[in-house]
Amino acid sequence: MAQLSDDCFAFGGPMLSVDEAVGIIASRVQAIGETESVPLVEADGRILAHDIPAPLPLPPFTNSAVDGYAVPHAMLPPGRELAVPLKGRVAAGAEAEVAQPGHAVRIFTGAPMPAGTDTVYMQEDVRIDEAGRVVLPAGLKPGANVRPAGEDIRSGDVALKAGARLRPQDIALAAAYGLTRLDVVRRLRVAVFSTGDELAAPGSPRTAAQLFDSNRFMLMAMLRRLGCEVGDLGILRDEPTALADALRQAAQRHDLILTTGGVSTGEEDHVKASVERAGSLVLWRMAIKPGRPVAMGVIAGTPFIGLPGNPVASFVTFVHVVRPTILALCGAQPSPLLPMPVRAAFNYRKKAGRREYVRASLRKADDGALEAVKFPREGAGLLSSLVETDGLIELGEDVVEVAPGDRVGLLGYASLL
Repeated sequence: MAQLSDDCFAFGGPMLSVDEAVGIIASRVQAIGETESVPLVEADGRILAHDIPAPLPLPPFTNSAVDGYAVPHAMLPPGRELAVPLKGRVAAGAEAEVAQPGHAVRIFTGAPMPAGTDTVYMQEDVRIDEAGRVVLPAGLKPGANVRPAGEDIRSGDVALKAGARLRPQDIALAAAYGLTRLDVVRRLRVAVFSTGDELAAPGSPRTAAQLFDSNRFMLMAMLRRLGCEVGDLGILRDEPTALADALRQAAQRHDLILTTGGVSTGEEDHVKASVERAGSLVLWRMAIKPGRPVAMGVIAGTPFIGLPGNPVASFVTFVHVVRPTILALCGAQPSPLLPMPVRAAFNYRKKAGRREYVRASLRKADDGALEAVKFPREGAGLLSSLVETDGLIELGEDVVEVAPGDRVGLLGYASLL
């Protein structure tokens, strides 16, 4: 079970910046520390539990990088071509042979280099004369077109680091060492529920004053993309005692509790009071737009995060609060979000001291540059602004104005998870 001390945060004070919030998460949340062994084919997206030192060099033997002819470079005369007899043939997967002095050996890509040779001529760079000899042109450097053993990774070097979120290329590297299973951090168990009497579950009757609950499904999809095991707790109504009981029960079975809605300071926002009944809570007033009302606390040692009810605010704060919390709980390597530089094709003004995220689409301008086009409407409740755009323009605390032609940074949606 994940643990979070209940003295992690301070009440009151100025609004936290995004970087301060992420720093608190990284320094105070303790990794769950539980691992499991999974087949290699099921390891994609999982967090590697231990360093993997290279059990053998890659490549494991010196081999040819091309189809051609292997020769000892020392026999080549400087400045002129040389015709040599051909003796021997080595295909990929065949045992290497010993080259005869003064001869070339026919060799193919991936085949082990014959003893006595150190250089390979590409087949398209040579010709065969009337006597069947290989005519080697002048000027080839020693070791050309040869892949030495250990050129990629040396034996004993750390090939894959603990905390890495495994990708297809990492799986390929593990397979190149002959591994069939990997030790990974077990999947994080996250409880998710929405709050509010104004919500109806999709598929159930909806009154004229209700909305279908969309945030919960968005958050569950985002969590699954991060490799979590999701517990769907449905919709909890605006009743503080029932909310507190549900939070206590969720804390017993999950590593993280995630809610959406009810974390502001209005009279009908009951999550704050319910968390304080079940545990302790500090309301984060993050200097971020959209998404200022974000709550984080602890219930029986289990971290709790309450996100805003507006879907865009919920999406943005998930990226900047929930995502780093999940990485910290899994003991994952830090994974900072790196905006892609693009050219602004819009005007925008904002307050200093607050980080803002502007929904934007990409287009290619007449000069070939990528331009960001702002979504035409504002509002943290516009799901269409997430569906119809490509990412979020990140505007730092010091930025107060954006004009067409300015360089800005875009966080593509695909890079956020």
